[in-house]
Amino acid sequence: MLGMKSALELTILMPCLNESETLATCIRKAQVYLKESHIQGEVLIADNGSQDGSTDIALVEGARLVRIAEKGYGNALRGGIKAAKGRYIIMGDADDSYDFAQLDPFVDKLRAGFQLVMGNRFKGGIQSGAMPPLHRYLGNPVLSFIGRLLFKTPVGDFHCGLRGFDKMAIEALNLQTTGMEFASELIVKASLNKLKITEVPTTLSPDGRSRPPHLRSWRDGWRHLRFLLLHSPRWLFIMPGIVLFFPSTLLMLRLLLSPLNISGITLDIHSLLIFSALSLVGFQLLAFGIFARIYSSKTGILPPSGRLEPLITTFSLEYGLISGLILGAFGLIIFLYSLMQWASADFAAFDAHLSLSLRLVSLSVYSMVLGVQVFFTSFLLSLLPLGLNQKTSSYEY
Repeated sequence: MLGMKSALELTILMPCLNESETLATCIRKAQVYLKESHIQGEVLIADNGSQDGSTDIALVEGARLVRIAEKGYGNALRGGIKAAKGRYIIMGDADDSYDFAQLDPFVDKLRAGFQLVMGNRFKGGIQSGAMPPLHRYLGNPVLSFIGRLLFKTPVGDFHCGLRGFDKMAIEALNLQTTGMEFASELIVKASLNKLKITEVPTTLSPDGRSRPPHLRSWRDGWRHLRFLLLHSPRWLFIMPGIVLFFPSTLLMLRLLLSPLNISGITLDIHSLLIFSALSLVGFQLLAFGIFARIYSSKTGILPPSGRLEPLITTFSLEYGLISGLILGAFGLIIFLYSLMQWASADFAAFDAHLSLSLRLVSLSVYSMVLGVQVFFTSFLLSLLPLGLNQKTSSYEY
């Protein structure tokens, strides 16, 4: 029995941009599948401005057509998802590289309660000529590995174009990207929001078009990688910040006391200056990570962070400003003390106490710079703006 929220069980969604050579074949395979599987469903074409007669083909073949005005793969799919009438959606490219007549594994998993079902071409089989070697042996494996590492997701093929999902669950993710990186966004946000995810083997055939694909390897690969990094402030900012800040700060504080000998290597003033700089860089990365995570949570880009919510609710601008002023004042006092010591020697060369003098100056400069960072970081932490949701406009026949 069908749910009350949808008259149809399944929408087979195909984004389309000048796919006249293969679109009819894809639609017919999808229609055959719906008929032979006795599934109440529809074939929906999300056209993104085709100029080759694809829209006419879609209507002649009996598919439902929705026109998406904004250009981009992500825009086409977001508009198609919004227009879909099925409880479940299975999306796939309209280039005949995926077999729309073999969708039972996706439907079975969706009916079993999984909210995102990914195809895995590496498990199902990639026919000769179906995927460029650059994508097969470098791009897809590397990006999929990074995605699994950053987001702890079971997906082994981040860029498989054939995938099924629960419409209501995916709409609740507030997907926003407009281009090819939409493929990564769907998986990332589903993982972050703890949706039930699985994958099934699927085959990939050479597409049936005579023209080159819309995908641009390096440009779109970078957009996917950029998306993965920007949606993981923990790995982009916070982890590098921790690695730089805490060890560098400890070594800096140790070198303020005296030189340090490690296995015959002596660390002294030069090392002190380097560790001071690395500590400041680490602090700034940590601040960037906190900014990015809070902003992402407030704008809906990422779900709320349980670890940062206490910081958001308890942070006080006044305490932050006071802390920055105390650090700055401490550094200024040390600097004035060093200046007075120098003045007592009539501003002559300070050879006798050069090591101590440089340590004091290093500490004063470090403290003043860190105080300035804390001071203005506190202001920025209080001024994080709220984001606006993007919307995709469309009209349909």
